Amino acid sequence: MNDLQQQHPATARRPLVWGRFSSLVLLVALSGLVLDQASKLWLLFGYELGVNGPVQILPFLEFVLVWNRGVSYGLFQQDSVTGQWLLAGLTVAITIGMWIWSTRCQSRLVAFALALVIGGAIGNGIDRIVYGAVVDFVHFHVGDFSWYVFNLADVWIVAGVAGLLYDSFRNGPNSAAK
Repeated sequence: MNDLQQQHPATARRPLVWGRFSSLVLLVALSGLVLDQASKLWLLFGYELGVNGPVQILPFLEFVLVWNRGVSYGLFQQDSVTGQWLLAGLTVAITIGMWIWSTRCQSRLVAFALALVIGGAIGNGIDRIVYGAVVDFVHFHVGDFSWYVFNLADVWIVAGVAGLLYDSFRNGPNSAAK
């Protein structure tokens, strides 16, 4: 037995870089990232949404270009370069934390949910670094009611958080942390 196992056996078995479901997490996160970035690139440079304006998809759904300089729901808007880089740095830190959590999880559901959050966070983080803001384009509306404008990365993040919440209620408190 090595010194680390003698000092704290639980810590010795907890991976930091690669774990049981890391291949799944990497595959799902990269798939989500590619889909997110491809949709944004096509709408920005293929269709030129900024030039051509909103596209009505259904009576309650349109694609419209919105530059989100904040976080979810447009909170904490950052117009300064420093603020934008702080948000990008926060994204990197959260992504690293989520990856470490994923290397230690024992559930495929938790791994999948964390992968969705990681892929979404990286997708929006790339936008912040490249454009100084997140590219949002999906707009749901019914009559006078208008939902916020979002992108595929936001969908991945929300779905991932929903998966983590489901797991926590299904298996009891703190199950996602195991």
